[in-house]
Amino acid sequence: MTSPVTTPDRRRWFALAIVMTAAFMDLVDVTIVNIAIPSIQRDAGATVSQIQWITAGYALAFAAGLITGGRLGDIYGRKRLFLIGIAGFTLASALCGFAANPEMLVASRILQGGMAAMMVPQVLSIVHATFPAEERGKVFGLFGMIVGLGAVSGPLLGALLTEWNLFGLEWRPIFLINLPVGIAGLLLGRRFISESKAPRALKLDLVGVVLVTLGLLMLIYPLTRGRELGWPVWGHVVMGSSVLVFGALVTYEKYKTRRDGSPLVELSLFKVKSFAAGIAVQVVFGVALGVFFLVWTMYMQVGLGWTALHAGLTGVPFSIAVSVAAGISVQKLVPRFGRKVLQTGALAMIAGLLIYIWEAGRYGAGITSWQMALPLVVMGAGMGLIVAPLTDAVLSDVPREHAGSASGLINTTQQMGTALGLGLVSVVFFGTIGDHLAPTEVGQAFTDAFSNSLWYVVGVLAVIFLLMFALPGRPAQHVEGGAQDADPETGPVEKAPELV
Repeated sequence: MTSPVTTPDRRRWFALAIVMTAAFMDLVDVTIVNIAIPSIQRDAGATVSQIQWITAGYALAFAAGLITGGRLGDIYGRKRLFLIGIAGFTLASALCGFAANPEMLVASRILQGGMAAMMVPQVLSIVHATFPAEERGKVFGLFGMIVGLGAVSGPLLGALLTEWNLFGLEWRPIFLINLPVGIAGLLLGRRFISESKAPRALKLDLVGVVLVTLGLLMLIYPLTRGRELGWPVWGHVVMGSSVLVFGALVTYEKYKTRRDGSPLVELSLFKVKSFAAGIAVQVVFGVALGVFFLVWTMYMQVGLGWTALHAGLTGVPFSIAVSVAAGISVQKLVPRFGRKVLQTGALAMIAGLLIYIWEAGRYGAGITSWQMALPLVVMGAGMGLIVAPLTDAVLSDVPREHAGSASGLINTTQQMGTALGLGLVSVVFFGTIGDHLAPTEVGQAFTDAFSNSLWYVVGVLAVIFLLMFALPGRPAQHVEGGAQDADPETGPVEKAPELV
């Protein structure tokens, strides 16, 4: 059990570096594969369906296991689950890198996503349980910077590793690069991360695990495979039926709470205004990101005919802007301006998208990376103003014993939103492109589809701006010697930053 947060361990900054590295490794791994798909298809002889599963298998296993992974950390210890997750993720990465055939690669990617679901929820939980309230804002600012770097570093790193063709291994280094990072994280994590778990004994809710996994698969699987399968009727029926499964989950979790107080999903969290409002924003924000990043990649590499490396380097200004804005927002702006910072971020992203739409129409297929820099910097700054303080706002009033469950919900809802956004790409992007284009028509067709998609993202961000009015207005002023919360096992604990 951890010591009280009022007397923090000096090793906490080493622990932070370790869990942040693991989070970065996961974020990069989500996007790095997309760049290498042509190389995988050529070298491994993968079919279109197998290529689909190499990307979708990870996302499905990741989203389906996040809530369970968070709760397992609450029950058995966040350090223990983090180490199990990072060890499994490293092993799965090795299996991916040394895959003998496409079938093995698909299976290894599914395992990799499942292990990430064990590892990732513990990151925010460990931060929440390890750092005192006055340091948490700075920590979440760093987390936002990591998110920004991971968002664009994946494609860039994937492009470099693929084009370099290290030791003649083609695409395999995009997975093998995780091995030294994972081994170092495992060894250092055992030494520097302090164990923490829920202060009272909890039991794993197996029925809840089955229901939440089934519901998420029913929602995400048809979205992931819909375009490839021609949007069959059964896919719409399955997605609609997922609502019934989630309804059954809510009913059972209420019963489980009354029975023994150990539900998989802590429904009482949604009574916390900051958590409920933040979760809603997370879902819709995931939709916006899911649409933008995929159509942006397709626009540059297929529509404009750029190489993977060219496209990856074009995203560097965006990544830098996200990282800088994320650090400034939590440490300097949010304590003074509160919710207005997040809303300014949404408006900045809208402004960047509008500039991008204008430039795409103005310069057509002749647009350059330098001309894209302005809208990308504006968009990146806006995203940075949102991602870091949003995480802090969602977790600010969550009781420490439910930190793992809350972290799993945050990541799951983000993944659900992203999956929904990826599904919408088939409608807003590919739906506007003809099936048989002459080579001279590709550039203009993709430019028009890109602009059409960005208008949808503008609409989604406008919804986010309105939803943010439900977030807490301003940070509370912490009074020295003020009230403290009590932890049933560790005693008084300094209260988390409360937004009122």
